[in-house]
Amino acid sequence: MLCYFDYAATTPVHPRVAERMMGALTGEFGNPSSVYAFGRAAAAALKADRAAVAGALGCDPREVYFTSGGTEGDNWAIRGGAELNRRRGKHIVTTAVEHAAVLETCRELERRGYEVTCLKPDRSGHIRLEQLRAALRPDTALVSMMLVNNELGTLLPVAEAVKIVKGYDKSILFHCDGVQGFLKVPGSMASLGADLVSVSAHKIGGPKGIGALYIRQGVRLPPLLTGGGQEGGLRSGTEATAQIAGFAEACRVGLEGLNERLERTARNKKRALELLREAVPALEVISEGDVGHICALTLPGYKSEVLVRVLGDQGICLSSGSACHRGKPSHVFAALGLPKAKLDGALRLSFSADTTEEELARLAAALKGAADSLFTTLS
Repeated sequence: MLCYFDYAATTPVHPRVAERMMGALTGEFGNPSSVYAFGRAAAAALKADRAAVAGALGCDPREVYFTSGGTEGDNWAIRGGAELNRRRGKHIVTTAVEHAAVLETCRELERRGYEVTCLKPDRSGHIRLEQLRAALRPDTALVSMMLVNNELGTLLPVAEAVKIVKGYDKSILFHCDGVQGFLKVPGSMASLGADLVSVSAHKIGGPKGIGALYIRQGVRLPPLLTGGGQEGGLRSGTEATAQIAGFAEACRVGLEGLNERLERTARNKKRALELLREAVPALEVISEGDVGHICALTLPGYKSEVLVRVLGDQGICLSSGSACHRGKPSHVFAALGLPKAKLDGALRLSFSADTTEEELARLAAALKGAADSLFTTLS
C-alpha cells in the first residue's frame, strides 16, 4: 500500500483532469493558430481554459501567460524583470530560502554584473519586513519573494512586502514564486499586488510540464521566446493545449470546496504531528508550517536520506527537502543555522485533504521502526 506524504513535490492527477486531457489529446487536437473551423474550436477551448486559470489566480485572462512550469516562470520573471528595469539599476533583493529556480537565476545574473541581496530567515524560517526595508536601494530593480516556502511551510509576508517596495519606489518590479501557495492558501495570487507571479499545475492535481506566469497589465516584460507570436507575442510556439486543458480543469476542481479542503489538510497535518511525537519522542519539529500542507521535522543523529530510503522501501513516501535538490543538502534548512546533527536528520512531510488516519498511523509506526532499527545498527 502506497502512503504518500510528498504532496509538496507533486500531486496525483485528478480523474477529471485526466479525462479532460484525453479529450484534448484525441478529439480536440486542432492547432489554435489554424484558421479553419477545427482550429478555431481549439482556439475557443484555449480561451476558455485561460479564463479558468485566470479565475483561480484572480486576474484578467489577458494577464495569464502559459509556461512549462514554475521553474520557467521564475526564470522568465527574474531575467525579464532585470532586463526590463536595467536602466534603473542592477540590484536584486530576494531571500535565502527561495526555490533553486530563483536563487540559481539570481546567481547567474550576479555573474553578469548584478548585485543580489539575500534576506536571511530567523530560526523559524520567517523573513522580517525590517530586513526588506533596509535592503532597498536607489538601484534596486527587482524583488523576488516566495509566498509559501516549499520545505518549511512558512508563509512569507508578500502582500506587506509589496506595499513596502512600492512605497519606496513604484518602478521596482516585484516577483512572487506562488507555486506552493496557489490554491493552497486563502486568497488569490493577484490580490498580493505583485507584478509577476509564477504558478505550476502539478502541485494542484494537474499535469506536469505546464504552469503560468501572471504578468500584471502595464508590465512590458520582454519576450521569453520569439517566433509565431503566441501568448501575446511573449512566448511563441504552438500552445500545449492538452496540458493547458488539464491545468484549467485542475483549477476548476481546486476552487470547488477550497476552504473545506484546506481545513481537512490542516487537520491531517496536526494529527500527524500528534502521532509522530507520541511514537518517536526524539523527533523534533523544525517548523510546524504556517500553511496546512507542509511541516519540517528532524531526527538528530540520523541521516535523513537513509530514513527516506528505509521508509520508501515500505511504500511510505516523504522527502529530506525539496524534490528539486536531487539528494543535495537543503539550502533552506541550512539557512536556519541549525546544528549539523539536526540538519542531517531533517525531513519534510506534506499532506492532502485525502490523507487518511490509516496512512498517518502507518507513517508513525514506520518512522518509529526505522529509528529503532537504525539506532540498534549504529549502536
